[in-house]
Amino acid sequence: MPPGGEETTTGDPVEDDDLELPYLYDGRSREAQDFHDLLADGAEELYPGCLKYSKLSFLVKLYHIKCMCGVSDKAMAMILDLLRDAFEQAKLPSTFYEAKKTIRKLGIEYKKVDACPNDCMLYRGDDEDATKCKQCGTSRWKQKIRKGSVTKLKIPVRKNGKPLPAKTLRYFPLIPRLQRLFMCSKTSTDMVWHKESDNNDGYLRHPRDAEAWKEFDAKYQCFSNDPRNVRLALASDGFNPFGNMSTKYSIWPVILIPYNLPPWLCMKQTSFILSMIIPGPKMPGNDIDVYLEPLVDELKQLWDGVKTYDANKRTTFNMRAALMWTISDFPGLENLSGWNTYSGLACPNCNVDAKPQRLTFSRKWCYMGHRRFLPQSHKYRLDRSRFDGQAESRNPPKKYSGIDILQQQCNMQVTFGKNSTLTAKRRRISEDADQDDSY
Repeated sequence: MPPGGEETTTGDPVEDDDLELPYLYDGRSREAQDFHDLLADGAEELYPGCLKYSKLSFLVKLYHIKCMCGVSDKAMAMILDLLRDAFEQAKLPSTFYEAKKTIRKLGIEYKKVDACPNDCMLYRGDDEDATKCKQCGTSRWKQKIRKGSVTKLKIPVRKNGKPLPAKTLRYFPLIPRLQRLFMCSKTSTDMVWHKESDNNDGYLRHPRDAEAWKEFDAKYQCFSNDPRNVRLALASDGFNPFGNMSTKYSIWPVILIPYNLPPWLCMKQTSFILSMIIPGPKMPGNDIDVYLEPLVDELKQLWDGVKTYDANKRTTFNMRAALMWTISDFPGLENLSGWNTYSGLACPNCNVDAKPQRLTFSRKWCYMGHRRFLPQSHKYRLDRSRFDGQAESRNPPKKYSGIDILQQQCNMQVTFGKNSTLTAKRRRISEDADQDDSY
């Protein structure tokens, strides 16, 4: 693996010689069996009569302290030896290696993918071995500026001697997290609620009652025939993690919401799926598409389907998933969809049929033609005094389909990335440093 390349981590790596051996009984995959073992550990008391901690919860709490306080593996092994010696009835792992294998089964790993600091590209796939951005030429590694020149960091930040990447995306794989929703019989039953629970009173209580959901079902019947296929929504927004308005820093989490769950579960924080954390200090803006590449690749794979074990029916099925829509504020809509939200054609519903007015003193766009959505016989259409002094005779704007939108964008050429802040001299010194790099 190249220095700083795409890697998977759970805090501490775990090596296991038999990770590739599948389970060939009960129709379970390796992941399903691991999850079943976790449920057994979660139901097992830490020691006879202990009601506060289970074997799994105590181990997770201990591992959390290790990660938060930076405790070494050797120290954790000594602590486990002491706990087993002091509490002989406690059901603790014999070695810290076994403890890490149990933590690994939780499936909380994430991938670290190096990114260009100017948001031009991700170092993955064919570009995994690259040392500088192919778009702007900026070095992949973090650099320090001293007296107008750019030099490499002389002291390795990592223990293995690898240089520190300038920007790193934390990506949490989606497929194993969706598969875990079906590995428990309780959540597996909840994932088909949208199909088995009928709503005939006409009220909108869940997205499945909306026209967009019904239109999707009618268009892709092969997808909607199996209620276990997952419907997702994507939400993203930036925030300052330091809580200090004087510090300009914006970090962008991307959240996925499984809408198969009932309304009292799907909007709970415990049901949200963290997909990725886009680092700062600057907001990605329209370059958020660069960071969404790993998620898009997984969504394409999920559209074709992946084998998943259903604990409720005790069978394996082909799980598919689709992204139904995105959730964001109006500026975020521009970043996720590419639609311009600050010009005279900012309304995504009206598209090119918008008729805005420019306010002279406030210098802002104002949209006045709301009466065009009323029926032609409505009395407000001819009312001049209560509105802008004109009668409204226009029809509602045309509803553009996905094909129409693609035709509007077919000739667009998009180049991702922000302009590099390096001068020509600094960029030349940086390129010379990359050529002399011995990593």
